[in-house]
Amino acid sequence: MDKEILQLARKLALKNALDYGSAKTTPVFNKLLAMHPELKSEMGELGRLVAQVVNEVNSMSNEERKKEFEPFANEFKKAEEEKKASTSKPHMELEGAVMGDFAARFPPEPNGYIHIGNVKQAFLSQEFARIYKGKLFLYFDDTNPDKDRQEFVDAIKADTHWLGIEFDKEYYASDSIPRLYDYARQLLSNGKAYVCFCTLDEIKRNRALKKECVHRSTPPSDNLAYFEDMLAGKYKEGEAVVRFKGCMQSENATMRDPVIMRIKSHEHYRQGNKYLVWPTYYFNTPINDSINGVTDVIRSKEYELSNELYFAILNALGLRVPRVHEMARLRIEGTSTHKRELKELISKGIISSYDDPRLVTIAALRRRGIAPEAIRNFVLKFGMSKTDSIISIDMLLAENRKVIDKYAKRLFFIAEPVALEVDGMQLQKAELRLHPTEDLGFRRYAISNKFIIEKSDAEKLHEGSVLCLKDLCCVKVININSNTINASFIKDMPKDEFMQAPKVQWLSEGNYVKCEVEYIGKLIVDGKINENSIRRVDGFVESYANELKEGDVVNFERVGFFKLDSKQGNLVFLSL
Repeated sequence: MDKEILQLARKLALKNALDYGSAKTTPVFNKLLAMHPELKSEMGELGRLVAQVVNEVNSMSNEERKKEFEPFANEFKKAEEEKKASTSKPHMELEGAVMGDFAARFPPEPNGYIHIGNVKQAFLSQEFARIYKGKLFLYFDDTNPDKDRQEFVDAIKADTHWLGIEFDKEYYASDSIPRLYDYARQLLSNGKAYVCFCTLDEIKRNRALKKECVHRSTPPSDNLAYFEDMLAGKYKEGEAVVRFKGCMQSENATMRDPVIMRIKSHEHYRQGNKYLVWPTYYFNTPINDSINGVTDVIRSKEYELSNELYFAILNALGLRVPRVHEMARLRIEGTSTHKRELKELISKGIISSYDDPRLVTIAALRRRGIAPEAIRNFVLKFGMSKTDSIISIDMLLAENRKVIDKYAKRLFFIAEPVALEVDGMQLQKAELRLHPTEDLGFRRYAISNKFIIEKSDAEKLHEGSVLCLKDLCCVKVININSNTINASFIKDMPKDEFMQAPKVQWLSEGNYVKCEVEYIGKLIVDGKINENSIRRVDGFVESYANELKEGDVVNFERVGFFKLDSKQGNLVFLSL
């Protein structure tokens, strides 16, 4: 077993001993196997290792255990908190929702790539549409000509399709501009909105001071005329805006006469130069929800303060008011989801693109090898909880391992090779299962007496050592020199000796290829870019790997799960 597994077994044994007075082999073994299911094929060796570690820990005094365990205490506390969060029953009920009369929407703004936090809302909306026998809509909030792009529309549709999220209807805020103009005119004519000519700095300052704008008392007829002038292009961008009459004395700053229409001269990706005046999110969203039949809005609680404005605009227009339900944001530690930050990281060359495997955009998760089912299971565990938290990506990776374990082909990988020659080798062909329990077929090799094994395994050997080349044969070490380990083939071996002999992965001469594995870590640590967020290791993998397709997920035995990222040149695998 490698050093990582040995250290983990010791930590688990220490924790078990401190919790119950002495360590027990079975719970430590089960916990270790649950954390590393790829070790199922080495249960005999794992059992011996755990028994040895448990005996060592039980021979220590309680004070010695506490002292050794102290550096790991916070790690276990965090894991227990995450387990509690992930196993708690999610709240999957929406107050007021009506069976058979339900419609939710997923409302991305097409100004970037969606991430796991966005799709939490999409998956929850999909699940509630299923529970309440309703519908789910895809609504593009595309009223910012400066930033919205067809590229992002296409990416969002591709990502949601890959995730298995299907929609009953698709619509765009920019297609509703003429109707939004009419609703703006309605507010202006009713004295519930006005055209403001203050600068943006003045508007911001007066809102902070709760000071009413001098234009607030302009008569409705003049406001309507000014609005038509805005539409006719008589004002430049920033010279005039339409503001909703809220309450400038409100403690809720969102209600202090927010801007609901502004001039944008940039060409729109969908509407071209058809429109000069564009609605803000606060205006177009409640109206589009109402007129498109949305009954239940599921959104992050960061919009909680805007609920009052959402309802006020619909009531001022006499439109149907959907129910609004709030949930906590889903944030993953060690990365960024802010679109501005991601663009800056790309421009500086710190990350390659939006599918950089250190990110949690859906494009990045797909490239890394995270299964859609795992993403869905992960986000639904949190349900409609309103408790904000920053989650470790390890929780998602653990969920993913549960999904991919049943179809990840098993292969041998060696990073630091040591030559092994076996005298009296009688086998000429090797047939190895691609999975210990699933019927995924075999990889077959013609073999000689020359192999390579991992350096960490070789360092444990001495003259007379017996080891087994996993699923192939057992050998006895004759001598060890600076370049090669010489061993002899063991034809027959007693079962008890076989059980005790270490099982090592191996590669036979002529049956392996060079590859590179990339261990993916946190992009951001303590608020700074982690320069070691990708650790690259060169090594060798069975030549069967050449038959894999880019995107295939494999399990390098005793190493972990990986996804084949590239076949251009040497094979490149990303850690899972």
